Amino acid sequence: MLPYIAYRYRGATGLTQQVLLADKTVVFLLVLGWVPAHLLTVALIWAVATRLGKYSVWEVFGFSWSPGFGPWKSVGLAISLFLVAWLIASLFGAKPTDLDQILQSSRAAALTLALLAVATAPLVEEMTYRGLLYSALQRLIGRWFAVVLVTCMFAGLHVWQYRQNIGAILSIALLSLVLTTIRARTGRLLPCFMIHLVFNGVQSLIIVFEPYLRSLLNLSHDSSSGFFICIWRNLV
Repeated sequence: MLPYIAYRYRGATGLTQQVLLADKTVVFLLVLGWVPAHLLTVALIWAVATRLGKYSVWEVFGFSWSPGFGPWKSVGLAISLFLVAWLIASLFGAKPTDLDQILQSSRAAALTLALLAVATAPLVEEMTYRGLLYSALQRLIGRWFAVVLVTCMFAGLHVWQYRQNIGAILSIALLSLVLTTIRARTGRLLPCFMIHLVFNGVQSLIIVFEPYLRSLLNLSHDSSSGFFICIWRNLV
């Protein structure tokens, strides 16, 4: 992003965050920059957790199904969590956030963000929080103190991003609590990853098909359509 800014705004004065976020190319490059960041994060976690390949990452993190918590239960819980998140957002309102500005910047930025939400984000965040951090903390401070701390760390990461929308913050906190509790009770990371993947996947589908949904809702002249779309978009 920096080479583009240096070329595009050379000699410019008074360059602010608002000016940069209004530039569609800057926003797209910003989103695209998350790809190498996510890949580097996964590589670092693998190196630390496996001691550069001495142990299996699947065994270290328990990346397998729990006997009492399989794929269908994970999918069902993910959809239920999404519906609860929608309810929370509707109760507290869905005020625009910084993420909305990214989604509205260009179709390319929105589609790239939707792809990252399912392709890399669930794996990176689960390996980081429920994998590496929880595993270390539960040995230091105990299982349930680790659940509370990891829940707060994951939710806290999103506070500034969603600072204009208390409903989105509460939804993320709920998701974090459920995922970390499942990790603690089952000792497995795969159910957490599947829940996170499906939760993000529903949101990504909404981003992809939003123009068509908006068109259909406008054709029906439903006055609540704008608010409906705003709620879904703020749960990314």
